[in-house]
Amino acid sequence: MKKMIIPLLVLSSVAHSDEYDALLESSQAIVDQITQGILLVGAATEYSHHGDALTEGNLSSTAHITSEQLQAYNNALYGMETYLPYGDLQEVLEVKAMDELELMDDAIDTFTEVVVDMIQVVEVAEKSAEASSPQEEAEVQEFVTANVEVLTIEQEEVDTYNQAVDDIETHANNASAFLAVAGNEEAVEFLEQSIENANTTAEQTNIFYNANQQWVSMGYNTTRNMTAVYLNGDNFGLDLYVTEADILAAGSETEFFQTSPVALGYECFMNQTDCEI
Repeated sequence: MKKMIIPLLVLSSVAHSDEYDALLESSQAIVDQITQGILLVGAATEYSHHGDALTEGNLSSTAHITSEQLQAYNNALYGMETYLPYGDLQEVLEVKAMDELELMDDAIDTFTEVVVDMIQVVEVAEKSAEASSPQEEAEVQEFVTANVEVLTIEQEEVDTYNQAVDDIETHANNASAFLAVAGNEEAVEFLEQSIENANTTAEQTNIFYNANQQWVSMGYNTTRNMTAVYLNGDNFGLDLYVTEADILAAGSETEFFQTSPVALGYECFMNQTDCEI
């Protein structure tokens, strides 16, 4: 178990859960009514003995506690049974993972669009590879010469493609890291204890994945400390890093790859012809 102490500046306002806010608001509402009643009773004990004041006879209703206020308070009491004073770390991690997955999906859309824009390169590669004689090579030359403008790839397209690939890897890694920690009971308990020690909540922490350090780390608004869970086998059995070969092998089994132009071939992907059954 490793704990790193690193300078970290995080400013955050105090936040309560819905359960806590309900208890605070409903209890205060009844206290306000009781306060009103005490003020009225205090006044009544004075003016009634001196005969120097009268109300119009309906002021007491302003101190009534309504059935709605009573129900809200009692519901809030029972709601505190599930209240988590230090927040729900597992939920925070899962929400962060979902956010990363949404960003990854956006990047995949960008990636797919730019690949389709550059798809003629697949056709060029296939024709070039299939040519096995000077005559067939001449046919490739004729095809390229006649379609050079359509076949040309712009630098902007390459930049978009490169950035999309980077973004997809980044967001996929972030999501996987957060979900791995969220799904590990010991890691969650370790981080929850650090939240409690810092006297803050899970929602007020700064949680992020660092590929260089190979950890999911958590900083706090109340201290300069930072707690980390390693993902390279040093903590809680979390050993997530795999080889490039493993990643590529897994990719080859996905529908995304198997329905792509490089797997189906240009003609099959574009025109649904020459498809292998």
